[in-house]
Amino acid sequence: MLLITAPLAPSLTGPGAPARAADPPADLVLTGGRVYTLDGRRPLAEAIAVRGALIAAVGSRQEIAALAGPATRVVELGGATVVPGLVEGHGHLLNLGAVRLGVDLIGTASYEEVVRRVEAALRTRPAGEWILGRGWHESKWTGAAALPTVRGFPTHQALSAISPQHPVALRRADGHAVLVNARAMALMRITRETQAPSGGEIVRDARGEPTGVLVDRAMDLVRVPPPTPEQLQRSLELGLEECLANGITAFCDAGAGDAEIALYKDFAARGALPLRLYVMLAGADVLRRWQRPELELGGGFLTIRSVKLYADGALGSRGAALLEPYADDPGNSGLLTTPPEALLEATRLALSRGFQVNTHAIGDRGNRIVLDTYEKALRERPEVKDHRFRIEHAQILDERDIPRFAALGVIASMQGIHATSDRPWAAQRLGDARVAEGAYVWQKLLKSGARIVNGSDAPVEPVNPILGFYASVTRQDASGQPPGGFDPDQRMTREQALRSFTSEAAYATFSEATSGTLERGKRADLTVLSRDILSVPEAEILGTRVLYTIVDGKVRHAAAGAP
Repeated sequence: MLLITAPLAPSLTGPGAPARAADPPADLVLTGGRVYTLDGRRPLAEAIAVRGALIAAVGSRQEIAALAGPATRVVELGGATVVPGLVEGHGHLLNLGAVRLGVDLIGTASYEEVVRRVEAALRTRPAGEWILGRGWHESKWTGAAALPTVRGFPTHQALSAISPQHPVALRRADGHAVLVNARAMALMRITRETQAPSGGEIVRDARGEPTGVLVDRAMDLVRVPPPTPEQLQRSLELGLEECLANGITAFCDAGAGDAEIALYKDFAARGALPLRLYVMLAGADVLRRWQRPELELGGGFLTIRSVKLYADGALGSRGAALLEPYADDPGNSGLLTTPPEALLEATRLALSRGFQVNTHAIGDRGNRIVLDTYEKALRERPEVKDHRFRIEHAQILDERDIPRFAALGVIASMQGIHATSDRPWAAQRLGDARVAEGAYVWQKLLKSGARIVNGSDAPVEPVNPILGFYASVTRQDASGQPPGGFDPDQRMTREQALRSFTSEAAYATFSEATSGTLERGKRADLTVLSRDILSVPEAEILGTRVLYTIVDGKVRHAAAGAP
């Protein structure tokens, strides 16, 4: 529970103080709730006032009532909870919307269900049209597999049997593997003689034939038609809509190319972005076309100041680069998707142009290589004092590397929900000793002085921050399993978890001066929740609804029945 160290009394001065009597009326007042400010001078209040795009005051009901004028919209919260606007610290905004445009495979319980969903889509598509989908996750399928598998992965035959005239490409939930059918392989000329590119794998059966599963860089062998401008725009609209419904006021987009950035800029210029976007350029090739970051476009709604690099693959598809082989695949230690020397070159380039570097690393070997790369590049540029480099995911760490995050000033951009989603099978991949040493070790990182920013990696996991908050503080899945949580000593406190979605996310995006806490003069980005997630019993957290999402002082989402 958040420790309250300041009274509800009008005794403060400075940015967090109540408004002055001479101040003009507020445009919006939220009152009669619990307002968690995350401002140490006044951590808890009853009401908050907004004027224009900024917070005008935070205080008691009586203090804020003085700011309500004839035109002020006053919302009686009835005990609801207000927190700083929740931030998606690592997600894929257009992919979040695109899942709803293609074949949605999220939550499928078997390969047979995957095939059925594709078969339903085929009925409405002309012969020859690509069928695209995303979301399958073989480790989450229940029951014994009725169809053939290789190393746990599905094989293409059942999919190919229903789609002889359509090329099909189905991305795994994590985005690090794709299942394609025979028609797609024929079009792409993928045969038993085809060699996987460096950093990728073509999964083969016992006879050496491709199974249809391509991992990491091998996915580049499949060239699907790019989305049309209309599809891109609709994907963005759907993604934004889903974020607002889940209380998200800012989104870190983990890897955008030229077409996506052009779309974001268009929306920003038209004032059509309803939440703030912090964009990572998609790789070194995109970075080379940028000379400097672009900040606060569209009135503060779009910032492009970081680059997303990749060190390795994902744990589920056994592409995460490990120091020792996989426990359930002894001949495999994962993949380096970018050679270390290329990673260093890109990091140097980013430093020279003022960009933050955010590198995907999941395995312990991948994380060590990234830390080594950052250390070398930063040693070469001692004049850079505030780099705020990040490692995206940081899921599996060697004990010796945990203190290096704080020592180097590297932010751990982790997704709490990954721990409870992956943990049931992570021990199969890693063995119990490696899990205990460095898998999803939030408290080990925090106690060493590191900063953690939370998120969902949507659409890999649901974008709902309440799910991530619950996973972070319980280490349990949505059904409450296991009792006491996975590795409970690594659970976050509720305040740590809330900060990882708010103030720490603001720091990770260089916006702590304007966002992340509820203080007078900061941006009026707020999330209103139906329950007090800092005090209700753990079992009740998941029942929390988002009542309002407020960005720049405007109500961008209101739930049905909200006060």
